[in-house]
Amino acid sequence: MKPFSKFGYVLLFVLTTLQFSMGQVRIKDIVSVENANQTSLIGYGLVVGLDGSGDRSGARRGAIFTVQTISNMLERFGITVPREKLRTRNAAAVMVTAKLPAFSRKGSQFDVTVSSLGDATSLEGGVLLMAPLRDPSGVNYGMAQGPISVGGFNIETQGGEKVRKNHALVGRVPAGGYLVIDPPNQDFDLKQSVGLHLIKPDFTTAKRIAQAINTLFSSDSLKQNYAQPVSPGLVKLHFPDSASTQAQAVTFIAKIETLQVVSDTDARVVINERTGTIVAGGNVTISEVMISHGNLTIHTRTQPVISQPQPFSSGGQTVVVPVTETIVKEGPANTAVLNGTTTVTELASALNTLGLKPRDIIAIFQSIKQAGALNAKLIIN
Repeated sequence: MKPFSKFGYVLLFVLTTLQFSMGQVRIKDIVSVENANQTSLIGYGLVVGLDGSGDRSGARRGAIFTVQTISNMLERFGITVPREKLRTRNAAAVMVTAKLPAFSRKGSQFDVTVSSLGDATSLEGGVLLMAPLRDPSGVNYGMAQGPISVGGFNIETQGGEKVRKNHALVGRVPAGGYLVIDPPNQDFDLKQSVGLHLIKPDFTTAKRIAQAINTLFSSDSLKQNYAQPVSPGLVKLHFPDSASTQAQAVTFIAKIETLQVVSDTDARVVINERTGTIVAGGNVTISEVMISHGNLTIHTRTQPVISQPQPFSSGGQTVVVPVTETIVKEGPANTAVLNGTTTVTELASALNTLGLKPRDIIAIFQSIKQAGALNAKLIIN
């Protein structure tokens, strides 16, 4: 698309045919298994090895808790230093956050995010010292430690010059966290049903998932209805009587995860007027409608004209008088007729034939909806 010279920015028109209603997806891509929860962990730690960019130790402007943390840590190693003698520019207090992966076990590793808590200017090159990670109830599930990857820098010279790239006060420690105890409720109760939670609840999709699972095990003479749709967002799954161990339960669910089903979705047209973006799903249809669009351009121009008094006149002054000229141009009206059950592809082709701009197409979509010919939800952001 060419940028509008009058507005100075590019209006993007995107019209995609997302064929969700026609394509098949794996069950594992549209559901989450019960107990597959990600537990949020949080901790407090200390980052060392900074190049003078850590927390200040001043009583008025510094981070007092950083000095206290360093003093407490040194005492645990048998070193006693008066707090007023400590200088902490190479260390910074941080908060450590992470999400525990689902079905993790003792010894599992995961990434942690480190965020500055004091007045440090950069965490570049720092190393996170061992920090405990707790869940919201206060249980210590893991530990975190390792070098921090920042992906940016923040440099400030004595002359006041600053050079900054990205955000240097938040970093990550890849595989820096690890579990020290097993989280609860990680095993399946084989006597109870397990829930398959749909990421996007839908009545039709829930029914199709249950049908696909029951069809897979239809040859089982002991029990054929393993799956039951309970709500648009939940399908109850019963383990077979032959499943007596956790390994057999995992095998049973693994067979179900790879099943292909047709995921249903609402017909939607999403419009962002700020950027001129239009996204329409492939199952959007339009009833028979006529579209007529014309361009009206009004251009107003003001030119200064110098007015002088008559020769030898008394009391006259030379003044500048603005003269306004208005030009009205109306382009030829473009008309197109769309037949019933028009698809997104046909609509895009018709609108491109009319040579419309993105903002014109947005107005046409709104008018089609008001006329009752748009068989979809119109969402305007």
